[in-house]
Amino acid sequence: QVQLVESGGGLVQAGGSLRLSCAASRSIVSFNSVGWYRQAPGKQRELVALISRGDTNNYADSVKGRFTISRDNAKNTVYLQMNSLKPEDTAVYYCRASVDRYPWQYWGQGTQVTVSS
Repeated sequence: QVQLVESGGGLVQAGGSLRLSCAASRSIVSFNSVGWYRQAPGKQRELVALISRGDTNNYADSVKGRFTISRDNAKNTVYLQMNSLKPEDTAVYYCRASVDRYPWQYWGQGTQVTVSS
């Protein structure tokens, strides 16, 4: 069993920055990938950024150039640095770890990000 705990969310004005953290209960080196997802009210959950075991990063088009995903293996933590935030970035942000055996994935409980205009 793996626990993922997100933190760093909050209320920020448009143009501001936040850094989200996803702390894992075991080594993140063992994960195939770790992704940040978000879900706004009335919308489907969507992938925001992904970092693979080989440190390949992928981003949604809507956040490219503004968000950066990174990892600190020593701290078993994955970060999402969010700059130039927009009101449309408002959502609950979730961390997801992909693993190569059942149950194949783990999710955190989410952290709220609210961007005011």
